[in-house]
Amino acid sequence: MPFNPVTCFQPFQTDVSTIPLPEKFTYPFFYEPHELSLIAVKELEVHIEESNWEHNFYDNRPDLTPIGKMFGVLVVQKQTGELGYLSAFSGKMGERVLVEPFVPPVFDRLTKDSYFLEGQEELNKINTKVAQLENDPDYASWVSLFTSQTKYAEGILTQEKEAIKRSKAKRNAEKEKEKEINPSFLELLNEQSKSEQLKLKRLKRYWKNRLAFIQSKILTYEEVILQLKKERKSKSNALQKRLFSEYKFLNYNQEWESLWDIFKHTPTNTPPSGAGECCAPKLLQFAYLNHLKPIAMAEFWWGISPNSIIRKHKHFYPACKGKCEPILGHMLKGLEVDSNPLLHKTKPMGNVEIVFQDEHIILISKPSGLLSVPGKELKDSVELRLTEQFKTEFTPKLLHRLDMATSGIMIFAKTKRAHKNLQKQFLNRTIQKRYIALLDGVLPQKSGEINLPLRVDYENRPNQMVCYEHGKKAKTVYEVIHVSNGKSLVYFHPVTGRTHQLRVHASHPKGLNTPIVGDILYGKKDKRLHLHAEKITFIHPVLKKEMTFSVELNF
Repeated sequence: MPFNPVTCFQPFQTDVSTIPLPEKFTYPFFYEPHELSLIAVKELEVHIEESNWEHNFYDNRPDLTPIGKMFGVLVVQKQTGELGYLSAFSGKMGERVLVEPFVPPVFDRLTKDSYFLEGQEELNKINTKVAQLENDPDYASWVSLFTSQTKYAEGILTQEKEAIKRSKAKRNAEKEKEKEINPSFLELLNEQSKSEQLKLKRLKRYWKNRLAFIQSKILTYEEVILQLKKERKSKSNALQKRLFSEYKFLNYNQEWESLWDIFKHTPTNTPPSGAGECCAPKLLQFAYLNHLKPIAMAEFWWGISPNSIIRKHKHFYPACKGKCEPILGHMLKGLEVDSNPLLHKTKPMGNVEIVFQDEHIILISKPSGLLSVPGKELKDSVELRLTEQFKTEFTPKLLHRLDMATSGIMIFAKTKRAHKNLQKQFLNRTIQKRYIALLDGVLPQKSGEINLPLRVDYENRPNQMVCYEHGKKAKTVYEVIHVSNGKSLVYFHPVTGRTHQLRVHASHPKGLNTPIVGDILYGKKDKRLHLHAEKITFIHPVLKKEMTFSVELNF
């Protein structure tokens, strides 16, 4: 049956008449789902559980690779005032993009007889030709022959050079035996030398010509392959440019803008792969096209977690920044949207307290909710406060950082000498740090070690992800202190100091698979992130004695 867009608007099955509407639309990059969004999600979850799509969300279908998926709901209001919601999934569902009652893609490149499919068919034909040439038995034979003959020629020439070397040594020995060398004998020895050099020269010429002939046979294939690849690249770029130019998005003001123009002013200048296929753009596009007013939105993960980024079943997540931020920057124009709560003036959970100081160093206790150093938007930070407090005495020199949400002990240098020495200790990983964290679950082991390489998630900064190919080594040692009410209090000993290391190692399925309580990036929101830098041990930069300082746990 053909796709029916009328089914996309879903009236609430729950009575929502007494629930007040939000004053402004959801800020998509940091939010708590509105009550209406939560109800819509609950109703959608029932539909997902009852459906039988050709998609394996969990690890329970051996015939299909398990892949979790992001879903989204958009609470909307008709011009008549009726409330309902739209739903969407990111990318494709199996091999389908049109699945009722989910909204259709912004641009359906898989529509029959579309220029995209025609262009894709041309590229596929070129790919087939390239594959045929690269797998041609004759081409493979010539390549194999060139490899073997090159090796054989090197062996023959090496043997000949060694023979000449031995012959030369023999002639020199014969010359030394004779007190007076007979001119005719000397001439004979010289002729032998010339003959050997001539033979070597002929061998070199023969093998050079032989290998050149074989290489010419190889080039007849490779020149065609290279030309086909150039043609493929040209056609692919042209198809992509046309796609990006015709892939257009609407905003609340009913203004259109192409994907190409949207990303033209971003650092990459080019739309990333999959841009526009996430839930938020699909939902807003359908709402605008059908004169539905967006009220609130939420996105959640369903199914197994990916191997790299952290996604938990039924957890809510913000729209991604790399793909969606530029697009939504256009699509939300004209719509009253909540401001970014992260840019509001924050209220740290306490003050910066001095733990110890002398003429070389100062150690402080940082409260949760305060930056270590000034950010792009928020300036209030430990470094700024210390600079203001001691501006007539010294300038604090940064040595390490704690996440804004993390509390605990930090050390700053007062002098260049102390800074250089302590910086070296940090680089050599001789400084010992201990953190305390409350994890949202019970760990199966009392202690252990986590080794998961990390790098930044370029599409979702500042989040980090596990990456075995490009990630930096990250190692954490942990031990359980005690378990209470289904939560584990643990010590973390970071051997390395990567960004968000403890948070990712705690939450990732290949780590402890148990997020830190209150982790808004890798777990669920709470009053605060329950992560505290409790203790630090180092060698005093001037006194050269080991020192240990700690700050009592405050949650």
